[in-house]
Amino acid sequence: MPALPRHHGWTVDRVVPLLGGTMVLLSTALAAGLSPWWLLLTGFVGANLILYAAAGWCPASLLLARLGLPLASRCPAPAPMPNR
Repeated sequence: MPALPRHHGWTVDRVVPLLGGTMVLLSTALAAGLSPWWLLLTGFVGANLILYAAAGWCPASLLLARLGLPLASRCPAPAPMPNR
């Protein structure tokens, strides 16, 4: 059974969805506890995630790249199949 690939550090490709998911959970909790107006933040985050998926960038990805995070993870070359 092949081993699952391991990540080699945090990249923009990994942090953007992590940040988006965190913000969605936070704004949903704030909407449930304080005011339904917090759902506007959820919509904004969702729109930015769609923009990131379609165009490859969003405001958060530009900020993270400017802060010095690498843009893409390097996938290791696949191991050759053993001869049988």
